Amino acid sequence: MRVLITGGSGFVGRRLCETLARQGHGLQVVSRAPARARAQLPDGCDVRDSALAFADTPPEALINLAGESIAVKRWSEAQKSEMIDSRLHATGELAALCERLKEGGEPLPAVLVSASAMGYYGEQNDGDQNDTVVSEDTPPHDEFAHRLCARWEAAAQPVAELGVRTAIVRIGLVLGEGGGSLEKMLPPFRWGVGGRFGNGRQFMPWIHRDDLVAAISFLLGRESASGVYNASAPHPVTNAEFTRTLGQVLHRPAVLPVPALVLKAGLGEMSRLLLTGADMRPVRLQQAGFTFRYRTLDRALEAILSSRPAARG
Repeated sequence: MRVLITGGSGFVGRRLCETLARQGHGLQVVSRAPARARAQLPDGCDVRDSALAFADTPPEALINLAGESIAVKRWSEAQKSEMIDSRLHATGELAALCERLKEGGEPLPAVLVSASAMGYYGEQNDGDQNDTVVSEDTPPHDEFAHRLCARWEAAAQPVAELGVRTAIVRIGLVLGEGGGSLEKMLPPFRWGVGGRFGNGRQFMPWIHRDDLVAAISFLLGRESASGVYNASAPHPVTNAEFTRTLGQVLHRPAVLPVPALVLKAGLGEMSRLLLTGADMRPVRLQQAGFTFRYRTLDRALEAILSSRPAARG
């Protein structure tokens, strides 16, 4: 089927496009830089600069991954606005496309799989309280990350109201080779100067990129799947466990903590991404029958790092 993807040239989107292309789907990708995106994506992708540009070839399914990264810049008020606006714009364009198709008597897409993030739940623990297991039914704590995700999810509701089956995926920390958060974390650990953030007791829900791609594909094809799904591995870990496991896989020490005060001074409000977390579990995804390939962090990291060149020293 024809699948329209926003954010298709990103860290997750590129792998998703490769997977869907191998499955025989036709790919329609929205990118602000079409020429650059075409060079990164499988042959045959139809890349345009707007979802509305695909009104002449109506997609049969929608996947929404677009949005300004939350971890590239300090959270100034301008950056917060950009993070919100980029998500609302991309999601709103999909709603506008569906409205145009309906008005023109064209068939609507069968399904929308739309990204959200673990930040929806807000601060469920701050490194001192970590006994709350977070499922899709857990009420959120009101803070910026929650408000961002809540507005992102709400922007997809007009599509659902048109009768399009809609699944929201609240994504944990995505781990994979060649990009993402892990790529930024590796250098200090390779140099033997990595360690926990703060006291290390905050949870870090994570998911291997290939499992996330598989979960999106699963929700795309499962006609009974709708509503909210936590997209994170069944065994979340604390920050201390994460850093210890990463050090073990790299055969490097991980004993130099970064004090919370240093993170707050350097990153401002964005430091909350590193100092707070949630013991998030993929309850509904597993109930729906999805099977994780990478259930534990050590297996995921070993698979990701096994093809990398060994560190010197």
